[in-house]
Amino acid sequence: MKASSKTKQTGIASMSEVCALFHLKRDAFYKYIKRWERCKSLESQVIQLVKEERKEQPRVGVRKLHETLQPSFEAKQIKLGRDSLFNILRANNMLVKRKRAYAKTTNSYHHFHKYNNLIKELEITKPNQVWVSDITYIRTVKGFCYLALITDLYSRKIIGHDISDSLELSGCLRALKKALWHTRPAAGLIHHSDRGVQYCSHMYVNELKRKGINISMTEENHCYENAVAERVNGILKDEFYLDQCFFSTSHAKRATKNAIKLYNNKRLHLSLGYKTPNAVFKNVA
Repeated sequence: MKASSKTKQTGIASMSEVCALFHLKRDAFYKYIKRWERCKSLESQVIQLVKEERKEQPRVGVRKLHETLQPSFEAKQIKLGRDSLFNILRANNMLVKRKRAYAKTTNSYHHFHKYNNLIKELEITKPNQVWVSDITYIRTVKGFCYLALITDLYSRKIIGHDISDSLELSGCLRALKKALWHTRPAAGLIHHSDRGVQYCSHMYVNELKRKGINISMTEENHCYENAVAERVNGILKDEFYLDQCFFSTSHAKRATKNAIKLYNNKRLHLSLGYKTPNAVFKNVA
């Protein structure tokens, strides 16, 4: 009676009355509240772990996040499937939105000799069997600078790179020499690239021949024949912020060096069984 009169005086319904209105029992309601609180606590922990991981890999996707965070989940006794992680990040507007942009960096209309594709049917079984090369642009406030990359096809590890202010040959040559210096590959290595003038030039081809490296190129400049090199370019831009506009070439160089370090040592690849390029390169090379 006291509770009923108090409810009438204040105009606030009791919990029993609210539950009865929705045909619920009070204990069912309190169980729901506990489940909701546990879910919010779990969500809060997961979001914090994701934010910590994205300090180094700001645009890493959900699949790789789920794999990377497994040790942290186990330490906190969190059981969370990939779809649940998707749902949590979607609800908190934390899914990565991909950007797409394009600028032409390949000029295949030239008089230099173009080589055949040697890797079209080749089975890739070890590091330093095939290196793939490509050039991509990076924006600065003064215009474009250009990133030349050499990537080991088996491990996906970036083994040589250079940034220059122009599309001239020198940047590609420096990237090649860095790769040769750091890895010192055995005989039989194949260098694969598109048919750009930089890779077909006498100076670049002669450097490859001098080192005993076999030369392979895409046919008719089909981008899918150099897909790994193109994909690495996209990863550096999509996941490591090399698609932004930098203050200067020196600023772009610092950002690129850091991005490649993270890519080689932290970025998991589905094609590598969720391992990093560096781990695969070291364990097999």
